[in-house]
Amino acid sequence: MSDELFQKKAEFVSWCIEEYAVAKSMNGRDVANMFSEKKVLDFLSSHYEILHTQGKSYIIETIEDFVRTGEVK
Repeated sequence: MSDELFQKKAEFVSWCIEEYAVAKSMNGRDVANMFSEKKVLDFLSSHYEILHTQGKSYIIETIEDFVRTGEVK
């Protein structure tokens, strides 16, 4: 993976953590820890190409589904 793609994925994952934290009234550290435990970080990175083109509501809903079930509908 190129350094540029790595940077874009890292920025996207960071954005997802912060937006999910706001949506769920949580702090970023707790969300980051939960995302790590539930493998959401891996999911976001591996599905970056599709997810980063979607709107915030869709991304948050997709993350919620993944956290709840471990998969995406």
